[in-house]
Amino acid sequence: MLRFFRRHYLVTALLVVGLGIFGWVRYRMWGPYRDYRVDVAIRSAPSMAERAAPLLVGAARQDITPDLAQYDPWTDANGNGKFEPAKGDTYEDRNHNGTFDFIWLGGFSDNRPAKGVNDPLWARALAFRHGKITVVVVTIDSVGITHERFIKIRKSIDHARYGITHILFSSTHTHNSPDTMGIWSYRPIFSKFDNRYLESALEKTRTAILDAVANLQPVETEYSATVLAPGGFVRDSRLPLVYDRTICAARFFKAGTSETVATLVSWGNHPEAMGGDNPLISSDFVHYWRTGVEQGLPEPNGIVGLGGMCLYFQGPVGGLMTPLGVEVPDRNGRDIYRTNGVAKTRALGENLALRTVKSLREPGVRRMQTNEIAVVARTIFVPIEGNFKYPLMLGLIHPGWYDGKAKTEIDAIRIGELEILSVPGELYPEISEGGVEAPTGGDFVGSPREVPGLRSQMHGGVNMVFNLANDEVGYLIPYTQWDSRSPYTYGQTKAPYGEENSGGPDAATIVHHESLATLKTLHELLGER
Repeated sequence: MLRFFRRHYLVTALLVVGLGIFGWVRYRMWGPYRDYRVDVAIRSAPSMAERAAPLLVGAARQDITPDLAQYDPWTDANGNGKFEPAKGDTYEDRNHNGTFDFIWLGGFSDNRPAKGVNDPLWARALAFRHGKITVVVVTIDSVGITHERFIKIRKSIDHARYGITHILFSSTHTHNSPDTMGIWSYRPIFSKFDNRYLESALEKTRTAILDAVANLQPVETEYSATVLAPGGFVRDSRLPLVYDRTICAARFFKAGTSETVATLVSWGNHPEAMGGDNPLISSDFVHYWRTGVEQGLPEPNGIVGLGGMCLYFQGPVGGLMTPLGVEVPDRNGRDIYRTNGVAKTRALGENLALRTVKSLREPGVRRMQTNEIAVVARTIFVPIEGNFKYPLMLGLIHPGWYDGKAKTEIDAIRIGELEILSVPGELYPEISEGGVEAPTGGDFVGSPREVPGLRSQMHGGVNMVFNLANDEVGYLIPYTQWDSRSPYTYGQTKAPYGEENSGGPDAATIVHHESLATLKTLHELLGER
């Protein structure tokens, strides 16, 4: 046998290469954290005496904006935001390595190199402690990050040393941030994905978590849930027209003072008002919203800021919730912005900041009456079909294949009267708000599966549904609204947008079912029915 391989070098080489490829694919299918599971169900104050303990809150942030000086500058001959050498685009090879080194922006298309920075990107962390329980919620200015990356951060932290019970992660889903998933970096095959940037951003996220825990201090809390009509803010680009109509907000301020430690806000809309041709790094309207809440806005129609740190968590955003095509009025009451870009993005964010600050300063703002923390977190498995099936199976994205399913996670958290449900993708608002339909022409007939609406099953004074939380498995589309084959729903002549970026028709049903079960466990843990 050994003599055969020595005499047949080509066959031997091919066999070695084949075995190497098989081993690599097998490893990627296996996944880096095959045995990892999260199974948490705990409350901080089972006795009345323990419930009197104060709520501690700490906030911290880390700048995760890439340094563009380390990448190649380029010229955009036709101004379309894409790198196309055949159309006259050029670049400067700064390190003389014979290739182009760019930061590729995630979202829209797979060929959008950054040219500059409109505003910084952040990893922001908010830590809560009551009794012996500490929960940290983290929001990252990224288009999306998959589950195994967050597991890596969790496993790198000594939870016992820092007293951390659980960490929840979320991406804001800005379409003006570096590709952090490996699917928008110049081309789908032999891409230019920059893993160095992602690793740097994750390490800074870890630092923000530990800094937030180090900053814990006693607070009091006020919260609001403001109804927001979609006009001038968001458009549902796919029937039925169902929106996240609630700006959820909570302000945590130093006990016995009015000094803000942090403000937490959540609402569902794609941060893509800058548009698909935009070459500037930005957290989109999120930047102007957070800055307006923190620092205030000058006249006309200005406000005094709340101070502290503002953290935005993405709400139900599937459907598709978008500012594209929306006419956004300026807060000056005169100008209206129709064209995508900085002016429209700024106006949208400032209008959200105005609503948020006013809602938290109204006489009827609610004061938190309890401080107890409870958390339920569980690993779930979601079936994956369609465009993501084989890339996931091969470990190109979201490595780890479990007999046709991806491993992901659902969390439910109660902090006083604030209740948080996390879902691992982009949830169609029908599933959270109610209103799932079974339209004629859908690929699957029958009654809607994803009922009741998730928010109606939550028990908080304000109920937040975080999207892209601990993962990104794509659009979560109601089963009876799945529509990839003719005839099409609502009299359309072509398939609606969404299915090509979804895990498949069964993904939403599983997430909905597991979300209800997780909420039920949370409420039973707290002695509620």
